[in-house]
This record gives sequence, structure tokens and C-alpha cells, in this order.
Amino acid sequence: MTEPRVSIVLVTRNGVATLPALLDMVSAQRFDGGVEIVAVDSSSTDGTLELLRSRVRTLMTIAPESFDHGLTRNHGIEKARGEFVVLLVQDAVPASDQWLGALVAPLESDQTVAGTFARQIPRTDSRPLTRHYAGRWVAASTAPRTTRIAGRAAFAALAPDARLERCAFDNVCSCIRRSVWSTLPFSAAPFAEDLEWAKTVLLAGHTLVYAPDAAVIHSHDRSAAYEFERTRLLHQRLYDLFGMRTIPTGAALVRAIGASLALHASIEPTPRALALALAWPLGQYLGGRDGVRAAAPR
Repeated sequence: MTEPRVSIVLVTRNGVATLPALLDMVSAQRFDGGVEIVAVDSSSTDGTLELLRSRVRTLMTIAPESFDHGLTRNHGIEKARGEFVVLLVQDAVPASDQWLGALVAPLESDQTVAGTFARQIPRTDSRPLTRHYAGRWVAASTAPRTTRIAGRAAFAALAPDARLERCAFDNVCSCIRRSVWSTLPFSAAPFAEDLEWAKTVLLAGHTLVYAPDAAVIHSHDRSAAYEFERTRLLHQRLYDLFGMRTIPTGAALVRAIGASLALHASIEPTPRALALALAWPLGQYLGGRDGVRAAAPR
């Protein structure tokens, strides 16, 4: 059997609402070379498994409680055969039939490139506040970028927010070079496995590329309770990885909540948006505090 040029590793759980469109767009790609799909499913119960069985080469199932953002992706990559491995979530739908080629091209043209990541375009039915915040992430830009780090000393000399900016990477839709992954796999991670991997490969001398011509449709209008917990976990990890605290004090928290309330009221004056004005700053403050406590000598 001919080895595929690209493997797509797809992590799923109860994704039947978005997977048909995603799989159809993958099939529609104008791309030279074989493509396979490896799916790792967390015991779906909504028909996802039945759909995947007829559309992917390899399907693995895991218990939901065993899911880990880093190790589960490693599990899928181990079964992949392509030189380049696309990591994709179940609701990131390619925006065009040129998505895959644009994502892979930087890896083919430059052997120092360890990974690329795609532009994310919010869903047309997403809420105004969702679109506002999505536009602030690196993966919203239409300008390509290439990132390298001169070495550990140069990285350590950067401010925490600059360290994060250098390590921007997003496994919502990314593509990694399998040979790099074989020596630098993802670490076990409750969150932000992509940022940790980016830091690791950059410090090892590799390059990362943001490829905005490879775009996916992806966004979420989540509840304030969900966003609070997600933000808390993220900001604990940001302190772990970069020493970064966006809201370090109680006084800064009060100011951030006030500013968020005013901003959200001007963009989307709804109960959910106002609840998020509390949830996001509080999650940042508590996550950073938890990161400091976890790092403190015992």
C-alpha cells in the first residue's frame, strides 16, 4: 500500500453535528499526494463512531476520562503514516479546497520548520463578543509569520508576554513534521499542549510558521461557567510555561472586571456577556495565583 503524504489526526467526542461538513471538505481538497485520517474518539454516543467507521482509515476509541490533550494526540500520531501530520479538532471545518496544501507548503519548502498552524475564522452565527475576542488571537491575522528563537538565553531575557507571543501555536488546526515529533512528542497536559510543544521545538532550534491561507471555520459561544474553568486552567499553564500573570493582584482584578463590564456592555449587552466580564478576569487571576502556588518551594 502506498504511504500517504499527509495524515490527519482527528480527536472527537460526540461530534456528529460538525463532522460531516469537516469530512466532506477534507475529501474535496485539491492536494497532490495521499491523505489518510486517523480518528481518536472518546467513546461517543451520538452516532460519531458509526460515521467515522465509513470515512477514516484508522479509528481508535478511548475512555473519556483517559483523554489528555498531549498524550491522546501522541496516541493518534503513533498510528499515522504520513511524513506530515495534521492535528484537527472535530468542529474546525476547512474553509476552502486549498486548505491542506497551504498548511503543508511551509514544511515542504523549509526543512527547519517543525510545524504550521492555520487561521481561524469565526462561524457566521457566532455572537459579537465571540467574534471580538477571536479577532485578538494570532490565528485571526491574515499576515503570515515565521518564528525562531535565538537560544535559551535570548528566550529567558524576554518579558513573559513576549515569550507567549513567540510560542503562539494552535492545535485546533496545525501540521507537524513527524520526524520532529518522534524526538519531541507532546507532553502530558491538561491544557495548552500546543504552546508547550511550540516552546520545546523553538528552544531546540526549529521554526514555526503561521499559515493564514490555510483557514478553518471555528469558534465557540460557551457558557460563563465553562469559560471560567477553561481560563483558570489556561492561566495556570501560562505561568508554568512563561512566568506570565495577566492579573497579578486583587486591585488589578477589580480594574479588569470594571473594564470588561464596560466593553462587553458596548459589544453585546446580554446576561451571558456580562457574566463573562466576571468569569474571564477571575479565571485569569486565580489561574495565575494557582501557578505561583504550584511553583513555590515546599
